[in-house]
Amino acid sequence: MVEKRIPQLLVEDNKFCPGCGHGNINRVVAEVLEEMGLADTTVGSLAVGCACLMMDTFGVDWIQAPHGRAAAVGVGVKRVRPECCVFTYQGDGDSLAIGLSETLYAAIRNENITAIIVNNGIFGMTGGQMAPTTLSGQRTTTSPKGRDVSITGQPLNIVNQCRQLPIGYLARGSVASAKDINKLKKYIRAAFETQMSGGGYSLVEVLSPCPTNWKMSLEKSLEHIENDVKPIYPLGEFIKKGEKTDA
Repeated sequence: MVEKRIPQLLVEDNKFCPGCGHGNINRVVAEVLEEMGLADTTVGSLAVGCACLMMDTFGVDWIQAPHGRAAAVGVGVKRVRPECCVFTYQGDGDSLAIGLSETLYAAIRNENITAIIVNNGIFGMTGGQMAPTTLSGQRTTTSPKGRDVSITGQPLNIVNQCRQLPIGYLARGSVASAKDINKLKKYIRAAFETQMSGGGYSLVEVLSPCPTNWKMSLEKSLEHIENDVKPIYPLGEFIKKGEKTDA
């Protein structure tokens, strides 16, 4: 039996809430970077939100961007240090609300960076407000009766937006089960491989639980992802090596 060791890039225990999916995602990213030999040449770009908690616990070089601007900062780093592996790590509120322009224009220009977007359907750090990805009818602190899409519009599907663009790689994964986590690792590896081979912009969206702000147990949170979130945000690889797939 092979011993499963904690990646050396995880220099301290994570600071996320119990049951939060960020910890699993952090571990997967750390494993991939170490296995690819990229740990010493990686630069991460963070903006504002729960994602910022990994700056003290994840041992790569980091740059703190203004709210929503992680993609713009990451692009700047990659252009001046093209030999580095550059990735952005953001929640859906940060990357798809105030940061939607930066996220999309990096994709439109097919910038050679990797974007990881964590979709938990709410603004996590500030108390669970409605985000662009909040499901129709979902209750949040700013939609206590449930999201009314006739007023706020439909949930934003960033995969559908980016699928129309000339980018290198596009996928959506989840941390709702061990099977999902194993697939997510393959997606994140493929995204970094795309970047390091000069294949252009790569984006992986990750469906993640937020038991604290969903006001659910972890078990109920995972059931919510399976039963309610995945039908709206299906998993799979949507662009590989610049070509659309049938996913």
